[in-house]
Amino acid sequence: MNNGNWRTAARWARMLRDRYRVIVQTHWDGSPCDAMVALHARKSADSVASWRERTPGRGLAVVLTGTDLYRDLPGSREAAASLDAADRIAVLQDDAHGLLAAPWREKADVIFQSAPLLRARSRPRDRLECVVAGHLREEKDPATLFEAMRRLPRTLPIRMRHFGAPNDAALAAGARELQDHDERYRYVGAVPRGLVRSALGASHLLVHPSVVEGGANVVVEAVTCGASVIASRISGNVGMLGPGYPGYFEARDASGLASLLVRAWEEPTFLRRLGAACRERRDLFRPEAEARAVRRLVQGLLA
Repeated sequence: MNNGNWRTAARWARMLRDRYRVIVQTHWDGSPCDAMVALHARKSADSVASWRERTPGRGLAVVLTGTDLYRDLPGSREAAASLDAADRIAVLQDDAHGLLAAPWREKADVIFQSAPLLRARSRPRDRLECVVAGHLREEKDPATLFEAMRRLPRTLPIRMRHFGAPNDAALAAGARELQDHDERYRYVGAVPRGLVRSALGASHLLVHPSVVEGGANVVVEAVTCGASVIASRISGNVGMLGPGYPGYFEARDASGLASLLVRAWEEPTFLRRLGAACRERRDLFRPEAEARAVRRLVQGLLA
């Protein structure tokens, strides 16, 4: 599992432990259980197949990740077999539900991820504070961010802090080069999640240029701490923020991203529109809503 999947697994385990004994594993080791919730259809395929063979009749749910939805399906036989075997399927954002083949869609539920609401904080008025949170890798498309920063007029006070591990050497070099030539951009590197959330709470915008997402938890964290979002128009983001959200740019469009950043600084009414649109989605991302959905899923598996 990647870090996002691990965070989901740990959060769901906490939501269930008041009424169930929960075991979190990367692969099922044969421990006796009454139900299984498998994150990632392809990577968990061996565990799913073993569970179905060794525990016939016991409940099985498969949670689809972005890699499942936008890379593995429909071509991966392993991922498809996991979905065929599942009693229930969970997706993490609205748009994913419509991407499933009809037999899978009939047993699928949307469970939005969550984060606690943070008290609103004042933001600076003399500059636009922005955060990017995502490891430096192709799926997160930091190269589009770098190019957008180069296209911004140097006179605009738009400050960008970039959090994430340097997973790709070439992209990490690009981040350091941009930092050396533009004092408005700072590559911070990998830090604990709490520090990222604190930075979001003090910022006007999360900038989210990904080209592949299953339903990014950082969007949830931004919305629930009062930051607005500028994001690529991809399924994973549209499913989180809604099809009518006003802060999209086309994926890999550096010029479009730069234009939205300029607009957010120069048009206060646009920034307020983004904030209002994010607040409309906030109740979807409350921990109590996620907990109810997760418990309902498990209860159905045990029925």
